[in-house]
Amino acid sequence: MKKPALALTLASVAALSLAGCSSTSGAAEDDGAVTVVASTNVYGDIAAQVGGDRVDVTSIIDSVTQDPHSYEASARDRLTLQKADLVVENGGGYDAFIDSLLQDAQDPHVVTAVEFSHDYPGNEGDDEAATEEPHDHEHAEGEDEHADHDHIEGFNEHVWFDPHTMIHVVEAIADELTEIDPDGADTFRTNADELVAELEGFEGDLEAIKADAAGATVFMTEPLPGYLATAAGLTDVTPEGFAESVEEGSDVAPAVLLEALQVVGSGDVTAVLTNAQTGGAETERVEKAAEDAGVPVVAFTELLEDGSSYSEWMSDAIQSLAAAVQS
Repeated sequence: MKKPALALTLASVAALSLAGCSSTSGAAEDDGAVTVVASTNVYGDIAAQVGGDRVDVTSIIDSVTQDPHSYEASARDRLTLQKADLVVENGGGYDAFIDSLLQDAQDPHVVTAVEFSHDYPGNEGDDEAATEEPHDHEHAEGEDEHADHDHIEGFNEHVWFDPHTMIHVVEAIADELTEIDPDGADTFRTNADELVAELEGFEGDLEAIKADAAGATVFMTEPLPGYLATAAGLTDVTPEGFAESVEEGSDVAPAVLLEALQVVGSGDVTAVLTNAQTGGAETERVEKAAEDAGVPVVAFTELLEDGSSYSEWMSDAIQSLAAAVQS
């Protein structure tokens, strides 16, 4: 079982209001707002930025104290999702509670973020595959339409830290909102273009780190920041099995832990990257070894803190990474 870990986090400073009024259909009762339900506040914030005042967004998980991997949906969550015109989920087994809720939903539009990753099984790094229209969620009677959304071995489901994937997700959300509310097409496209420009800027920031610190070594206690590290050209030296065990909440094998402590204590690691929301005795020992060796520890979160926007949160994460590996 995971438990909260003490780690350094960087506070985000910008706020974004989730605007709009409640509605049970895209064509709208009341003022016509499209009802969007997101699995986490990361996707809720993105949907709110794209939809503006034409959407009413609810994020089921909106606190850094909650773990989407193990979250159990409530009756209120079920009712909330039943009213959704659009559902935005991560997929890949990360927010599996959404899949069970969708079984009772009224056939909403669905955007599943992992399906736009080049690394997602079936895409095989193919840009054309990754940018295709969102998958059709209509299935034969009795078929589990989300059976393929279980955790995928070897696939890093934390795609919100991959700006390239998120560009496609933003565009998909704009497309789905336009289909639901055609009158808002210009608004959705304009807002999406602004967010895409920011994401392209993040790609540039990561390329700058790559140019300056390519090959710098990092130890990752969990796969969470993996996409950022890869885009920045960093080399992952985490012993095999360590990050996977921590993420799954299982004990790290003693031999793997010993190797991890030796790697971090050697002084050859540029930075240790952690998950501020979860951890355990093994990660605490790695962090202590990093402290003793003078290795910077950079903590990332899976969810937005109160008052922060996705863009500010991403900017903070990238700046924190740059500060650690370029120093």
